[in-house]
Amino acid sequence: MSHLLFSSTQDDQMNGDCIFVAGSSKAVKYRLPKAVELYKQGRASKILFSGGVKWPENEYTEALQLKKEAISLGVSEKDILTEDLSLHTLENVLASLLVLDREFHLHNIRRLLVVTTSYHMRRLHLTLKTYMPDWISFTLCPVDDDNTNEDNWFLSETGVKRVKGETEKLIRYVKQGALEDEEVDIHLNTGAIT
Repeated sequence: MSHLLFSSTQDDQMNGDCIFVAGSSKAVKYRLPKAVELYKQGRASKILFSGGVKWPENEYTEALQLKKEAISLGVSEKDILTEDLSLHTLENVLASLLVLDREFHLHNIRRLLVVTTSYHMRRLHLTLKTYMPDWISFTLCPVDDDNTNEDNWFLSETGVKRVKGETEKLIRYVKQGALEDEEVDIHLNTGAIT
């Protein structure tokens, strides 16, 4: 399962037109710092925060909470785009198409820098590849959370549950034809499938 979710999802260090950040309940804690770092490095001049879920502990939707926190970290408000209608990964991608088109015109976009947690990156990347125009490339900028990364997911119940759930979703969506399939090198390592 490790290879299916985590292999070939490293940052290729390329610059892009926009940083795309998928929302989550913990996006401010884990995803926002990476997005701000990429922005301050000058790797893209805009950040798009996507997510319409309003978590019980927050006053705002995921995207608006991320925007508010990004401004407090020094990101210029004029460089922040938001999409706050989506409720899951596919909707993050679909609803963001209109926002990206209004800001850049889709035909002008060449590369997006994609920020999400490492265990979610494969599914988000395949969703982007399936539903975004094929001329857009993606630089994957995964972030690790406390208990679900390649080196520790199998050490906690939360990590195992997340990795199992992501793996099941990937396989199901590819079989349904909802996601583009991709060759992933899965090999045996010390007698266990990794």
